[in-house]
This record gives sequence, C-alpha cells and structure tokens, in this order.
Amino acid sequence: MTSSNSNKPVTVYGNTSCPYCGAATLLAEMQERSGQRSVPQIFVGDAAVGGFDELSALDKSGELDKMLAG
Repeated sequence: MTSSNSNKPVTVYGNTSCPYCGAATLLAEMQERSGQRSVPQIFVGDAAVGGFDELSALDKSGELDKMLAG
C-alpha cells in the first residue's frame, strides 16, 4: 500500500500471514528495497523505517510526524 496523504509517500509491504498486514506484497521489490524478508516493512519516502515496532516507536517519540513533513 502506498499513500501520499503527506508530503512523502508511505509504503507498507506485508503478506496475508502477517497479523499486522493482511495484504499480499511485492516480495522481491520489498526485499530489494529493505534487505529484509520479514513483514511488515515500512518506508517513508525512500527511507526504510523498519517494521511495526519501529514505526510505533517513531510515532510515540514524535519523529514520525517530522519524517512525514519532510
């Protein structure tokens, strides 16, 4: 899923077996961009955020809003 609701597009890769994702992915593209095989893999623009735990930590610290604003 890609969203452009902010200044930077947000991309989330997941799969149907992931309780946090629930959607099929472009696995090869995700692995190439992130270097990871686990899901979800989340990007803000071209920056790899990581998975759910990393996204949640960025949100709680206020850093996610800064990333989204550019």
